[in-house]
Amino acid sequence: MRFREKAKVMDAGQIDKALVRIAHEIAENNKDIGGLAIVGIRTRGALLAQRLAEKMRTIVKKDLPVGALDITLYRDDLTAVAEQPVVHKTEIDFDIHDKVIILVDDVLYTGRTVRCALDALIDFGRPKYIQLAVLVDRGHRELPIRADYAGKNIPTSQKETVQVKIKETDGTDEVVIAEKEE
Repeated sequence: MRFREKAKVMDAGQIDKALVRIAHEIAENNKDIGGLAIVGIRTRGALLAQRLAEKMRTIVKKDLPVGALDITLYRDDLTAVAEQPVVHKTEIDFDIHDKVIILVDDVLYTGRTVRCALDALIDFGRPKYIQLAVLVDRGHRELPIRADYAGKNIPTSQKETVQVKIKETDGTDEVVIAEKEE
């Protein structure tokens, strides 16, 4: 499936500013910084989680535990994703019990990815709270899930897609709205 780029809605500087703002909001809303941990949903959510942890370190002067969560086997559309889905490693090398987990993803859309991530996360223990941080909230929810922290709200149509490009995997930092080519 091919997509045609319609508009660039965030550049590298805007992504960085959004992450700084989210980090400040997290610090303001969570007085017990020692009880926080950050877990990103693979792939881009995990990379954003690392960046968010760096921003938090600057603000609160403390290193927070950071993990990466693979949700491939928790998806309800596994057969639609690929005949042989690629399972990546989940890396959570800290106890999540009684921690406030900041779950990080790149785009919040239907809520299904977050639901899978919640199921996967609970398999690791029982956190005190789970808060959701996303770079982009594009609406169109199918499940009763909302972001606690969003870098940008972008209204889209169902025909459009939001593509988050991250330097580590895509060679550039930007967010674009694209449309399926017919």
